[in-house]
Amino acid sequence: MNNSTKAKISDKREKPYHCDICAKILFNPSPKRIHTGEKPYHCDICGKSFSHSSHLPKHKRIHTGEKPYHCDICGESFSEIGTLTGHLRIHTGEKPYHCDICGKSFSHNSTLNKHKRIHTGEKPYHCDICGQSFSENSTLTRHLRIHTGEKPYHCNICGKSFSCSSDVPKHK
Repeated sequence: MNNSTKAKISDKREKPYHCDICAKILFNPSPKRIHTGEKPYHCDICGKSFSHSSHLPKHKRIHTGEKPYHCDICGESFSEIGTLTGHLRIHTGEKPYHCDICGKSFSHNSTLNKHKRIHTGEKPYHCDICGQSFSENSTLTRHLRIHTGEKPYHCNICGKSFSCSSDVPKHK
């Protein structure tokens, strides 16, 4: 990302606003919507609602397939600038997020947060059926298939179905 792109991104930020409800400094011109849950901006395609006007055009890219942000290195395109920024770390090797417990580094903050659960033992995703808990949402999703019997992965040779994608190559 060149300096002119960075300047364009930071120029779009609104001025800081001090929220009188939670005392946080926010860049959202209508921060009270965070607290009230008001979402006055609606997608005319699917009906999903948003609290801030800038979120609607980003959302509509899901429907249009528009991906205006392009990687100059590999040519891959993205619908949001933040996704491109994260993608560029694949090429640069940058890992700016560090675990303060073991020192391991990550290219995305979300990956660091998942990693930290190894140290804390936190398992925030719970099965409503049997009560079992998991550290990642994807693991809960896979677990729920035990209860539902869902088997969304199929062998393209014999048609046999599996609940876990990794079982298909093992089967083959």
